Amino acid sequence: MTEPKKRVAILISGRGSNMTALIEAAKAPDYPAEIVGVFANKPDAGGLQIAAGQGIATAWRWHKDYPSRTGFELALSDVLKLWRPDFIALAGFMRLFTPEFTEKWQGRMLNVHPALLPLHKGLHPQQQALDAGDSESGCTVHFVTAGTDEGPTILQRRVPILPGDTAETLGARILVEEHIAYPEALAMLARGEVTFEG
Repeated sequence: MTEPKKRVAILISGRGSNMTALIEAAKAPDYPAEIVGVFANKPDAGGLQIAAGQGIATAWRWHKDYPSRTGFELALSDVLKLWRPDFIALAGFMRLFTPEFTEKWQGRMLNVHPALLPLHKGLHPQQQALDAGDSESGCTVHFVTAGTDEGPTILQRRVPILPGDTAETLGARILVEEHIAYPEALAMLARGEVTFEG
């Protein structure tokens, strides 16, 4: 008897290249998770059309329509109730959550960040790595907690920083690794090989 696949909702704000990597990985018969829905916080997120074209349920709620973060999260939660995900994967989702929302999904929500956390949290991590004179950078797939980019690491992939690198050239090489790391980390989570240790 094969285990039923874990249900995953992906949250995006833009074109969702990591979303696409997860969708492609989930097409493999032996992949332990299925993508049941893609949600965006704005109507023009390019990833919505990509997901719909793959036959995946999509939804959006314009966060500016909600006076509070809590109100937006309640609207998101209503969508998630329909999709019944086991896990949430953030793929370029440019909204911060309230502690209440992150606690509700603790151990079941993950994100990918283009730096070797705990180094270079927050915005522009590629430029942060260059400014720090680092010899390498990379990406981290981690559990989402209330603190920005502070959750426990699931896995990392490393990228050397080359002479003459800009934030753009470094970011492009890191993105290639993100597309490998994120499906691998989600599979580990879906198979129960990693669990959240607060």
